[in-house]
Amino acid sequence: MTDFPKNAEEARTDRDVTREELTETLDALGKKMDVKSRVNDTLDAKVDEASAKISEKVSEPAADKFRQGTEVVRANPLPVFAGVLALLVAIRLILRKRSS
Repeated sequence: MTDFPKNAEEARTDRDVTREELTETLDALGKKMDVKSRVNDTLDAKVDEASAKISEKVSEPAADKFRQGTEVVRANPLPVFAGVLALLVAIRLILRKRSS
């Protein structure tokens, strides 16, 4: 811990340094707490990676269609998420009926 400031100028300098450190800390915490942004960044990276792999394996027109589809999903992910969730629920119900 530093010594107590001896004059007003040292106190102001200490205050300013402390404010900068707090601002940096709060910015870092804010970025960690912004889960939605972090998930979107991770999702974008995974989709780009998948697009690159698909482009290597399929023809260029098919790769273009896949890219267009990913852009549609990125622009409006809620209906796609709802559709996937509904599909998973339907599969679960079908499996439950078959097991009983």
